[in-house]
Amino acid sequence: MPLLDHLREFRKRIVRSVSAILLAALIGWFFYNEIIAKLAEPVCDLALAQRTGSDTCGSLYISGVLGPLNLQIKVALLTGLIIAAPYWLYQLWAFIAPALHRKEKRNSVFFFVAATPFFAAGTFLGYAILPLAIKVLFGFTPDALNNLVKFDDYLDFVMRTILVFGLAFELPVFLVTFNLIGFLSGVTILRPWRIWVFCIVLFVAGFSPSADPLSMILLAIPLIILYLLSGVFALWNDKRRAKKEIPLD
Repeated sequence: MPLLDHLREFRKRIVRSVSAILLAALIGWFFYNEIIAKLAEPVCDLALAQRTGSDTCGSLYISGVLGPLNLQIKVALLTGLIIAAPYWLYQLWAFIAPALHRKEKRNSVFFFVAATPFFAAGTFLGYAILPLAIKVLFGFTPDALNNLVKFDDYLDFVMRTILVFGLAFELPVFLVTFNLIGFLSGVTILRPWRIWVFCIVLFVAGFSPSADPLSMILLAIPLIILYLLSGVFALWNDKRRAKKEIPLD
């Protein structure tokens, strides 16, 4: 396919993905109060504050005339990005698939099947560690001071945590898919394991939403384990493939 056709195909996939995210964002828009209460749980019980008519909720606050609107838009887009994950992950696979042979396409279906649950598992882990990470970070506040957190900044922190964990958990899916289509062997994956571990730690340090060692360790350890498991699976798959290719006398 010529370069311009590739660009047109890429644009088509991007437009479809963005459209799906915007449509799914409507769910986040209409269920804004329920979602925002769930996201605020690590810092305060927003649902209780709303029921009791409290003027404050922990250390969170919103400022500015456009602050509440910007917050609702961010929550809606985050919701749309997560809900529409199966579709935009499929669009990513569909953009790559035309370059594959028929057998490679059949094997690469694993990417579409596994990408969504792995992304969901990563986002769930990211949300699950939020209370612990926030508790650690708030622990650095001096006793004589109050830590007031702008809700926009807090939401950015939550979004980065959830999305970074979700995307990071796609690593084993890519490795196994590349092995299934014959692009990477198990030896190629596992031989430079020291470089892989270093790169994983570097990625976690660079893209982790917080600088505390605890949240970085909680992301780095599962990624390293998933990388090693992917390599072991690739070795097994290579041996299985080699046995099939041995001619029978």
